[in-house]
Amino acid sequence: MPNNKVFTITNIIIIVTLLMYVLQTNIQHGSIILGLNLNFIENGLYFQPLSTLFTHGGVAHLVMNMFVLYQFGNLIETYRGKAQLLFLYFVGGILTSLGSFAFMYYLGLYHNLVGASGAICVLLGYVALVDKYQRKGIITWVLVISIFPVLLGLPVAWYAHFIGLALGFVLGKIKR
Repeated sequence: MPNNKVFTITNIIIIVTLLMYVLQTNIQHGSIILGLNLNFIENGLYFQPLSTLFTHGGVAHLVMNMFVLYQFGNLIETYRGKAQLLFLYFVGGILTSLGSFAFMYYLGLYHNLVGASGAICVLLGYVALVDKYQRKGIITWVLVISIFPVLLGLPVAWYAHFIGLALGFVLGKIKR
């Protein structure tokens, strides 16, 4: 196995996400037909809390998420290890999906939830917990990316960002 930065777990997640986006966009109504989005457990699609991490609402959404994943995923993987990254990203991402669904269900919101933002916010929450010098900046950034687009009328699942950030703190306390 080559000992270089190309074969990191983070980069593999990014590659799989890019491939899923190509699949999603090359099938008419791809994520909806494949049931990859989180419109939860319709017709027994119990894999949606995981698969929603690999679908995105457009190229800008995908690029922004993968850019932040590249930065923070590789950071965590380098300093805390592959197992820690996998735990935070996938367990945190699935829990964020479930929490987002519960929030949507409670408020009677019925829309599709796509993207890795919630799982990425778990990583951000973890880094904010571990590195107190970055904490204020990360929390401010999550607030900006969550609230500003909503004020512009863009369909952003701001609650997934907040749930992910909080889960990053909690999972960090458990798995530190």
